[in-house]
Amino acid sequence: MPDSLGMPPSAPSDGQRRTGRKLTDRAWWPWLKRGVTTAFFLLVAYLLVSQARTIEWDKVLSALKNYPLSASWGAVGLAAASYLLYSCFDLLGRHYTGHTLPAPTVMRLTFISYAFNLNLGSVVGGVAFRYRLYSRLGLALGTITRIMSFSMLANWIGYLLLAGGIFSLAPPALPGTWKIDASQLRLIGFVLLALALAYLGACAFSRRRSFSLRGHEVELPSLRLAALQLAMGAGNWLLMSGIVFILLQHRIDFFSVASVLLLAAIAGVITHIPGNLGVLEAVFVALLSHRMPQHELLAGLVAYRVVYFLAPLLIATGLYLLMEARTKRRAHPAP
Repeated sequence: MPDSLGMPPSAPSDGQRRTGRKLTDRAWWPWLKRGVTTAFFLLVAYLLVSQARTIEWDKVLSALKNYPLSASWGAVGLAAASYLLYSCFDLLGRHYTGHTLPAPTVMRLTFISYAFNLNLGSVVGGVAFRYRLYSRLGLALGTITRIMSFSMLANWIGYLLLAGGIFSLAPPALPGTWKIDASQLRLIGFVLLALALAYLGACAFSRRRSFSLRGHEVELPSLRLAALQLAMGAGNWLLMSGIVFILLQHRIDFFSVASVLLLAAIAGVITHIPGNLGVLEAVFVALLSHRMPQHELLAGLVAYRVVYFLAPLLIATGLYLLMEARTKRRAHPAP
């Protein structure tokens, strides 16, 4: 095609072709990719080992051996309910974007993404897996971004609502060495609650329904859809709190467990450690070890990791391999 001056464009020189090559076309790119992946898993292994050295495993294992199975099964039931609820988050995005992928496929994909997100971090699970699986199913990158953003917003807007309510009404007692006290945490709770309600108000009353954010068009959902986001997000955090509450054998009241879990979640986001490895345990020990022996507290948290992190990850890995195999068969049908 002619350019703006009506002249045909000249062929690019060899230097232009060399500089215009993508990074992924470079000979060293696969080695860099493998190196980064290896370094990532070595870091995870280091964190596991360093955290394991600080735990009195003999007492923890002794507490786990005497752990009542009835408590475990109740936690398994709540974990299944939590994953089922979170698997519906992307159905909100399906309604929001209007794509036509079947609901079971969307739920299965969201389950896989969430399990990997919890264990390996949001960049790997929440982002990379969604982009890979949705794109292989034919969705455009812009649609995937809107689905992913809408789902993550549901999770964190629900967090704002629940954390705001708990921190403002019943803030946990914080250690004296922390830089904030209960009154400051209560103030933070009011701010979080105000942010969640402001989002609802914007969805309900804003006349301007679309905004441009860093070159992306963002459209406000309806009040009904925004209310579902808040309810589902807060509900999932309550289910997670219920799992820990059961695994601690009801020895600490539910609202204390929920408030500490919410604090640990935001601490994990700040530290960027996959799966909040060590952060969750450190926050619980710092805030609740005076109400329950440390080894028994850690035993309950180890059980929580097995029930809510590791077991779903094994299931998600199998489902992911199955989805990959089916996608490859569709892309390369047998002659």
